[in-house]
Amino acid sequence: MQVQKPTGVIIARFQTPVLHEGHLEIIRQVKENHNRVLIVLGVSPVKGSRKNPLDYYTRERMIKQLFPEIIVLPLSDQKYDDVWSAKLDELLRTNFPHESFVLYGSRNSFIGTYSGKYKTHALAPVKDYNATAMREEISDKVFDTAEFRSGIIYNTYSLFPSVYATVDIAVFRNNRHELLLGRKSNEKAWRLPGGFSDPEDESFEIAAKRELQEECGQFETTPMEYVCSRRVNDWRYQSETNKIITTLFATNLVYGEAAPGDDLEALKWVTVTDIPQMIATGTITDTHIPLLQILLEKFTTNA
Repeated sequence: MQVQKPTGVIIARFQTPVLHEGHLEIIRQVKENHNRVLIVLGVSPVKGSRKNPLDYYTRERMIKQLFPEIIVLPLSDQKYDDVWSAKLDELLRTNFPHESFVLYGSRNSFIGTYSGKYKTHALAPVKDYNATAMREEISDKVFDTAEFRSGIIYNTYSLFPSVYATVDIAVFRNNRHELLLGRKSNEKAWRLPGGFSDPEDESFEIAAKRELQEECGQFETTPMEYVCSRRVNDWRYQSETNKIITTLFATNLVYGEAAPGDDLEALKWVTVTDIPQMIATGTITDTHIPLLQILLEKFTTNA
């Protein structure tokens, strides 16, 4: 009885705008050694990230355009390598129960962490192609085509709705009888210092301390005290699916002088009991009125 040749399986991500020569050479090498070839594409749980900007369907069509005979399958990333290995084996066994396989990968591929049942083979790189560098090279290029604009719309609609995290800080002095407010250069109303959290921030407390220093200078305060979190009805996002949720902190001045910085043009200390009148006369920015009302209720009640 003739023994059936194994199927060649390429495990890859192909997160590039085109199949570069390295990809093409890998596919050619595997096709030379196998009558049947599969490509398994890794699928990240994070949609539309810089490392994984292309979804499965886009990459599948890119491959099929040049290699319509190749079967392409998706495989979700897993936290644990042994779970991923078992999922890969199950994917192949379930779809092709009577076949054997050889799994192919290139430099820095899955082979070092794969613990499944099938044989693996590492392919030598043809050239030092870098997918990250390729993505960065075109990341700011604009093309005047309907396909380019359609791709932007497709990607935007494919993303999960997002919440943008911000922090706002209530800085008190004189036994919480005075509160520090700031004003932006293009606004007339006053607001609490604050801003967007950064991916580099280890916590919202750290984000609050960073934003306070950026907008108000290097004065010393007590540790950040959590007050509340709530959605902000920012005018920029009123008609958008994505929204802002802020975390409000309170702290007390220890020593030093506040100085406006970043996007704040001015700072001033206001008497806490004057805040209701400021709200009534429209001199508090509308998105911060609910935050100041929460502060008044919490700290005037406990004073």
